[in-house]
Amino acid sequence: MAEPGVIVIGAGPAGVRAAEELVAAGLRPVVIDEGRRDGGQIYRRQPEHFTRSYESLYGGEAARAAAVHQSFDALRGKIDYRPETLAWNISEGHLHVVSNHRTEKLPYAALVVCSGATDRLMPVPGWELSGVFSLGASQIALKSQACSIGGRVVFLGSGPLLYLVATQYLKAGANIAAVLDTSRLRHQIAALPKLLARPKLLRQGLSYIAALRKAGVPVLSGITPVAIGGGAEEGVDKLSYRDASGQTHTLACDAVALGYHLRPETQLADLAGCAFRYDDETRQWFPQVSMEGRSSVANVYLAGDGARILGAEGAENAGRLAALSALADLGLAADAGRVATLGREQVKMESFRRGLAQAFPWPAAQAAALPDDTIVCRCECITAGELRRVVNDMGAQEANRAKAFSRVGMGRCQGRYCANAGAEIIAHAAGVPLEQVGRLRGQAPVKPLSFRTREEQT
Repeated sequence: MAEPGVIVIGAGPAGVRAAEELVAAGLRPVVIDEGRRDGGQIYRRQPEHFTRSYESLYGGEAARAAAVHQSFDALRGKIDYRPETLAWNISEGHLHVVSNHRTEKLPYAALVVCSGATDRLMPVPGWELSGVFSLGASQIALKSQACSIGGRVVFLGSGPLLYLVATQYLKAGANIAAVLDTSRLRHQIAALPKLLARPKLLRQGLSYIAALRKAGVPVLSGITPVAIGGGAEEGVDKLSYRDASGQTHTLACDAVALGYHLRPETQLADLAGCAFRYDDETRQWFPQVSMEGRSSVANVYLAGDGARILGAEGAENAGRLAALSALADLGLAADAGRVATLGREQVKMESFRRGLAQAFPWPAAQAAALPDDTIVCRCECITAGELRRVVNDMGAQEANRAKAFSRVGMGRCQGRYCANAGAEIIAHAAGVPLEQVGRLRGQAPVKPLSFRTREEQT
């Protein structure tokens, strides 16, 4: 068994900067990366031998993406980098990983979890049809396969990622039918004082919208999705929505990119025993974490979008802070002045985060209004009506109890894509506050393991 060391989970912006700080202090951390290459989702690298420019891949984030990639390349010989490795459990001071169907149990003196985030999704009637992708999946298709998800794509949802991915598709030459935003202009105007905490990022977001409009792409706000149409054989062929005045429209399309900002990947923090808090502004549960990255559990540190959704720059700062905290707690030197400076930057980013939550609110009312036959859990084909039944007929008013009765959240995604909307439906049907419904507990393995998986012999 190896001596306990420092392990970093994730090689996105937070993980790269955390590893950089640890190496600068003379350590050789283990870096666990589920991806084939570093960069995470936001700075996902294109496959070897692809030659697209950073500007075409990352747009306004090109310089920052290049900096993160270059930093990681410089670290490669100084860390124990393990790509294509899944961290699937945490127990008794050990991280359980699997790679190439072999599991291994790694002891740690400090664990820095930079698990990132996934798309936050709201069901729409018909979203189970072939041709409906999350915004993140749409972005992966473009970055990793250099292809569009369809020949005529509708971007639907809310949040900055909606406009970022739509702009990336525009630059790639894709045919965009429309960008449909459920948030209203008045929400965005009211949020301006908070958004001005990061004026450069605000200008960048506005430039995406301007570029889409200049290209003739319809960009509509204040809409309400009605249904995605099509069939089991042909997939998506149309999308219906109501505009801000209440009129119903139908767009011809063969693909829909769907998303409502992000939700943190919190399963590993949950398995580590970290305490959680309910955030009323975003109607989500987040792990409790200090500005310096300390969780409620000794020697477990949280950074990046898996702890707070602060964007790529905020994730980089959070990775540095978490690593510096780990170094200090291990009795190694950490620059207190630098910690304070990074903390002040994070305060600005926290203000911007709150502004985004206000500008692009999660459409909770949509969940309450979903028809009974709408599929909520795509893995297990659980409908909104079935969820309401377990509340009304079986008394399930808590997320895990509803899961036991209905199987919602038991599928391959483990509730990543249905838990938020499912909780909204339960809360509305039961007539209780969303916080009272709680959250689905993390379970190991956090993602499915192959039957071929076997324990590494040591």
